[in-house]
Amino acid sequence: MVFSSHIFIFYFLPLVVGIYYLLLWSGTSTTLRHLFLTCAGMVFYGWWNPWFVLLMLGTTTLDYNLGRMITNAGDNQARRKLGVVLSIVSNLGALAFFKYTSLAIETTQSLSLWLGGGDITVPDFFRNIILPAGISFYVFQSLSYCIDLYRGHAKPAESFLDFTCFVSLFPHLVAGPIVRYSIIAHQMRHREHSIEKFTLGLTRFGFGLAKKILLADPMGLIADAAFGAGDGNLSAFAAWAGVLAYAFQIYFDFSAYSDMAIGLAKLLGFYFIENFDSPYKSASITEFWRRWHISLSTFLRDYLYIPLGGNRLGTARTYANLMAVMVIGGLWHGAQWTFVIWGAIHGLMLSWERLTANRGWFKGTPRPLKIAFTFTIVLFTWVFFRAENFTVATRYLAAMFGATPLVATAPLLEARMLSDFNVIQILIACCVAFMMPNTQTILHKFVPWKAAVGLLLLILSVAVMFARGHSPFLYFQF
Repeated sequence: MVFSSHIFIFYFLPLVVGIYYLLLWSGTSTTLRHLFLTCAGMVFYGWWNPWFVLLMLGTTTLDYNLGRMITNAGDNQARRKLGVVLSIVSNLGALAFFKYTSLAIETTQSLSLWLGGGDITVPDFFRNIILPAGISFYVFQSLSYCIDLYRGHAKPAESFLDFTCFVSLFPHLVAGPIVRYSIIAHQMRHREHSIEKFTLGLTRFGFGLAKKILLADPMGLIADAAFGAGDGNLSAFAAWAGVLAYAFQIYFDFSAYSDMAIGLAKLLGFYFIENFDSPYKSASITEFWRRWHISLSTFLRDYLYIPLGGNRLGTARTYANLMAVMVIGGLWHGAQWTFVIWGAIHGLMLSWERLTANRGWFKGTPRPLKIAFTFTIVLFTWVFFRAENFTVATRYLAAMFGATPLVATAPLLEARMLSDFNVIQILIACCVAFMMPNTQTILHKFVPWKAAVGLLLLILSVAVMFARGHSPFLYFQF
């Protein structure tokens, strides 16, 4: 089930919120409300494939019991370490099996053919593994619980139901933000419900749905036309327009989901962390990663970069750690080598910025030029992120620089992609991304006229959604 569907908006959400507040107003216990939210999360997650609910329950049950093992071990460091190691191995093992088995098979077969070993026979079972929606998100959330208990950064969940409710909360279950139990633990038992908070949540949901339907989806149509163009069909101007459209598509699509998740959480009394902070306004790649997918970047920093040594073990080790984190971050997004290249480029840029910090020509450059330079680098990396494979990526980059001969139909594609209406949509997306304040800044407190705007955006977005049809969120595939 997705947020931008009539089933969710007209059936699931009103029913769940209505029953939740009936339970709240009737004075039922927190336990009963959490049981209801857990069941609602299971229905939400199992709507596409009910079997995957068992996988989520399995990882949740394992991590809860390993968390108890870590907590009850007291000063027995060997037992504590065993608990956290088992959590890391089991969670990452499940993630690797479902997400990277196909990549491992393809890479092994390519190496075998290259070395003259011939084709490798692999059972169809391993070729047809279905990736469970959102596994990268809820595995990280569940895993962080055991690591934080081991480090002493969190208190154990009061009950198995509390922990299961946390993992299965439908607002953040499938595509984040990646919420740590240590941040939300107090809210599991003590959270406020008010008309103002509810209205802010509904308004935030309306703004998020508008980002998805009115901005991200139209940009996706342009990007799909560009990246789906055959050899010689893409002019340099159309190629640049296509990757620009994709940059806006992925930003508005994912930030829309985060806005909607944060808004839905408010409806239920929860506060989730912010996940985006106008990333395209960044004046460096370092700043970009402080603003883009904040919950993932902080997760990688706290659970990978710092444990690897961070910047404490010398210059060379710092750059190696940066590269390792970004390559792994790229691979987290998908089982393709293009994601690894995307992450490696960002790692190289982070290392270069650290190496040249506070000196060189870039230091005195006006901030608008720094933003333009950073955004251009980000555009180049999005080519690898969006392309189906390395061949498509290199072909697309060549088209951006006019290095491919054009066929007679190329002007037709350019005219279709860059119609007056599409150009206006790109300009609107550009203005929103670079000139408007963050959603969290706009909606940091209740203001009646902003709530009215949110309601109008919600109504308009739903109307357009019905006219255009279903469009899934990009990050569901990760």
